[in-house]
Amino acid sequence: MQAQTLLRIQGIDKSFPGVKALNNACLNVYAGRVMALMGENGAGKSTLMKVLTGIYSKDQGTIEYLGNAVTFKGPKDSEEAGISIIHQELNLIDNLTIAENIFLGCEFVNRFGKIDWAKMYREADKLLAKLGVKHSSRTLAGELSIGELQMVEIAKAISFKSRVIIMDEPTDALTDTETESLFKIIRELTAEGCGIVYISHRIKEIFEICDDVTVLRDGEFIGESAVADLNEDRLIEMMVGRRLDEYYPHLEKARGETRLTVSNLSGSGVHNVNFTLYAGEILGVSGLMGAGRSELMKVIYGALPKTAGEVRLNGKIVENRSEQDGLQNGIVYISEDRKGDGLVLGMSVKENMTLTALQHFSQYGYIQKGAERLAVDDFILLFNIKTPNRDQQIGLLSGGNQQKVAIAKGLMTRPQVLILDEPTRGVDVGAKKEIYQLINKFKNEGLSIILVSSEMPEVLGMSDRILVMHEGEISSEFMRGAATQEQLLAAAIGKNGHN
Repeated sequence: MQAQTLLRIQGIDKSFPGVKALNNACLNVYAGRVMALMGENGAGKSTLMKVLTGIYSKDQGTIEYLGNAVTFKGPKDSEEAGISIIHQELNLIDNLTIAENIFLGCEFVNRFGKIDWAKMYREADKLLAKLGVKHSSRTLAGELSIGELQMVEIAKAISFKSRVIIMDEPTDALTDTETESLFKIIRELTAEGCGIVYISHRIKEIFEICDDVTVLRDGEFIGESAVADLNEDRLIEMMVGRRLDEYYPHLEKARGETRLTVSNLSGSGVHNVNFTLYAGEILGVSGLMGAGRSELMKVIYGALPKTAGEVRLNGKIVENRSEQDGLQNGIVYISEDRKGDGLVLGMSVKENMTLTALQHFSQYGYIQKGAERLAVDDFILLFNIKTPNRDQQIGLLSGGNQQKVAIAKGLMTRPQVLILDEPTRGVDVGAKKEIYQLINKFKNEGLSIILVSSEMPEVLGMSDRILVMHEGEISSEFMRGAATQEQLLAAAIGKNGHN
């Protein structure tokens, strides 16, 4: 028997100045089923959800909910109708309790019109227990981890008793245990007849939790299929419009002279680290969360203080006591948190890209605007950054395009060592391939690259050598082709690997 169609979105067009974001976009959501909404960054997924919930008005097309044509005036309107959305960007207030955040604007009131606090905390505690969150609902949101905040957002959506729940990258900040709890909740919700829209770049999750998949590409509807009728290769092909036969395009190149030497380095969370990096080499750094990978990179760069040891660049000792020192000495660190550390979301593409390299465009105390614009346009072209123009606010770009700007910003300073910390986190498969190709281009030009990644296939696929960290120390080193995922994992948990 065919499942009831709760939501039918057909032929949606939406344009912004200089960009057609949606062109004949479509999506169906069925009762008791999970619909994956897939596509590269910039494919129009978030725009379509904003049109659905009334944040944006549509230029053309129809939205039918429970058999009736609807146009929502805003998220509150769609929530009241039974459609709720869990955004990738969290919208919680730190100095309110969990319960206050969950029921904000929908508080329980007693017969005297006063807030029924006892009932509110009781109902919130039930939701938290259902999601496996161990905190009391009286805890302030500001005391929670990112993963716990995400679970509160999910509790908030469930509290509306919605028929359709949209989850935008819901597991991005969750641990494996929290992800299992979420999947359990999704199965309970679908068993109760809810329809779920599941937006994620994690393709493995699509095959684990979703029943159907809808693919958008460049704002257009490509197709809808049962997940059971697809495999990963076919799904990727639908998303990017081409086969990705070689997902990790490793470039064979003889390494050059010694570029960076790290000797007995200790600092915040890092103990007695030794390694060498060569010109034209990609050095992968693997390890579990909390192993000290990012801390090591920040000590080398100057963002965290060192307590012992030395760093030599081209044979000369460099003292990086600040990030400015790191940049001056030719070492660039691209943070895993591009929004927190890497970019200023309210500024333009141009302003972000040249922020740390303005001295290269300055003469007699004045910025050479023409040279700056020319350099930015060159990088936009080279990196295939999808933006209407260089003056576009960077917060309006997709995650993959923001990441390309963050890398371009580092390269603007003309470094000798480029440290990339989780460069493809939250980036879709097509943009990942483009980033890998850029990394290879810089490697070919002799740049020394350190690639820090939690994705073992990425480290194995792109690196010439791999260091594995465990509890702030390097536990193993592998040459390319000499390691498997199992060996990396064994080294990451402290079992002896092969050097």
